[in-house]
Amino acid sequence: MLNSTVCSQVALSGEMSLPSSARDAKVCLIFATRGRAEVLERVVAFVDSQTVRPDLIIVSCVTDEDAGTLASRPGLLVIKGQPGLTVQRNHALKHVPGDFDVVVLLDDDFLMHSKWIAEVLKTLDSDPAIACVTGTVLADGIHGPGYSVEEGQAILATAIDVPAILNVASTGGPYGCNMAFRASSIAGLRFDERLVLYGWQEDRDFGGQIWNRGGRVVRINTALGVHLGVKRGRVSGRKLGYSQVINPLYLARKKTMPLRAALDHVLRNVASNVVRSFAPEPWIDRRGRLGGNLIGLWDFVRGRLTPERAAKL
Repeated sequence: MLNSTVCSQVALSGEMSLPSSARDAKVCLIFATRGRAEVLERVVAFVDSQTVRPDLIIVSCVTDEDAGTLASRPGLLVIKGQPGLTVQRNHALKHVPGDFDVVVLLDDDFLMHSKWIAEVLKTLDSDPAIACVTGTVLADGIHGPGYSVEEGQAILATAIDVPAILNVASTGGPYGCNMAFRASSIAGLRFDERLVLYGWQEDRDFGGQIWNRGGRVVRINTALGVHLGVKRGRVSGRKLGYSQVINPLYLARKKTMPLRAALDHVLRNVASNVVRSFAPEPWIDRRGRLGGNLIGLWDFVRGRLTPERAAKL
């Protein structure tokens, strides 16, 4: 089933429709991961519940331990390289066979509803101008202490059926925990590797590149999922706080994020860290984030938009 020739680009440029039946589309599913083998193994196993399964799963990691026992799973390719979300995703894109139609990127702690891939394919097939689809997150553990795999599965179990009417809405950018791309629409595009570590706003930047090419980036209500928000393996508060300020402003300069949206991101995050630093949540280093915010603001005042500096803080 798999094409053994690996191309540096995911497909030829230019818009295209999916095969005559969306179910015939060849789908590659990518996970970039580090230090979460136990969770990843269970997330990958849950992919088997999809009504339309991917033809290839690529796990982009740093060490053998990151992939756990997945290397022996049929239809799954484990690749190793340098750490960093953007770097690892780019490494995976280089390994997508050139005859694939759709590329799906999920966080290593995202659980899909059984019809997630089917609904994405249906949406892409409905309009050749749609280049990127992001789904609807039923619950997002990133905003709290996080969910266990069992809790995530229980949440999904309450949504046995997807909404009967598909709602397609244009959006400023995909949510990086669950996004799918028409392969032809991202030929030659890469995640910005200056957005180091967790890659804060790397999804918005990638979506902005697609918008600048004229492709549609949409959110649909029928591709459901749960983002567990696992805290293990995340970057320090100081590093993330710096990225919260510098990365949106850097993207505004790149013109992959509107300036107003960038300023809104910065102001909301700084204000939240200031207020909550007096009584921080146990799972968030608010004071570390605020310290990183202040360093970022000082760099901005001095005209330094250097997102890669986060790795050195």
